[in-house]
Amino acid sequence: MSVAEQAAAALPAPARQTAAGKVLWHFTMSLDGFVAGPEHDMGWMTSGISFPPGLVEEYAGTTGAVLGGRDGWDAFPDVSGIYGGAWRGPVFVLTHHAWDAQHTPGVTFLTCDAGEAVRIALEAAGGKNVEVFSPSIGRQLLEEGLIDEVDLHIAPVLLGDGIRLFDNPGGAPRRLELVNGGDRTAVVNVRYRPAAG
Repeated sequence: MSVAEQAAAALPAPARQTAAGKVLWHFTMSLDGFVAGPEHDMGWMTSGISFPPGLVEEYAGTTGAVLGGRDGWDAFPDVSGIYGGAWRGPVFVLTHHAWDAQHTPGVTFLTCDAGEAVRIALEAAGGKNVEVFSPSIGRQLLEEGLIDEVDLHIAPVLLGDGIRLFDNPGGAPRRLELVNGGDRTAVVNVRYRPAAG
């Protein structure tokens, strides 16, 4: 067994998330790379998926602000549902057309570039983390070197269609480093079987 295979086989769970003023590109993602179904459908997350105990509370406690995009906002404008209602705080929605957005308490619509939006969100986060809930904004921030961590929870489901985490046709591959493990280039091994029914 190679060193990378040994590291992946004995891969420890990531350390608990900390509120350290980080910019997290954070999603639950299907095994085939989708963070939402077609038209931003999230119904696939409501059954057949379980999260480790305390995970929602961990992220709710370390998040100071949320940055999202207009398409996601238009699909889910209820900010009271973030982390199942366990989180309250400033939400920023980056858009090209703020004039037609419905005013919602606690939500600020921004028309600046992604880098300025993350600066504004970090200031509002008060030392806690900014969670980026947008694939396109996350990609832009990654290109600008403004993402501190890509934080993914891989769900045991294949969606086949929808909104991809990273969609960059014709672009160069982006290399990442594994945070939890000795070999930062190790492949993460997962093994599933089709569920009954």
